[in-house]
Amino acid sequence: MVEDKDFEYVRQFIDGNENAFNLLVQKYQQRIYWHARRMLGNHMDADEVTQEVLIVLYNKLKSFNFKSSLYTWIFKITANRSINQINKRKIKRFLFLEDTDYDTLMANEDLVSEIDNKEKLQHLDKVLQELPVKQREVFSLRHFDELSYEEISEITGKTVGGLKANYFHALKKVTELMSKDEN
Repeated sequence: MVEDKDFEYVRQFIDGNENAFNLLVQKYQQRIYWHARRMLGNHMDADEVTQEVLIVLYNKLKSFNFKSSLYTWIFKITANRSINQINKRKIKRFLFLEDTDYDTLMANEDLVSEIDNKEKLQHLDKVLQELPVKQREVFSLRHFDELSYEEISEITGKTVGGLKANYFHALKKVTELMSKDEN
């Protein structure tokens, strides 16, 4: 079972084996990045959140309680850090401290050079940014990370019924916006 292997790595890390932490990083770093990327809509913020999550993971792994899967624990941290980053962005915009050089860099950066359909991915990223944060989070976890509603509930602390409603509304809006823009 994957969880048993994760728990084994956590126990090894707690016992002082740094390599066990490296194995967890190798396993989860890309998944953390892409979850943050879908939540935040850009590479630089997602990369920053990924680094923050890995630092938190390193510092807090010894206090992991083994009551949930490591995967859901990591993604709860990722979701919280992503939401914090969104809130920071809102504050910066409110205070007019947005760096125009940063915006120009983001607009010109080729983030998905290895993906065949760049335009569609960028369009989906744009559409996802139009969703309310809670809907975006549920949609990303369900659609991209293929988590069950129960796992998402564990990550977010929300009821399964509420999550299903958020996912339904997100899916409806994504479908509507994607088809509207294609016409």
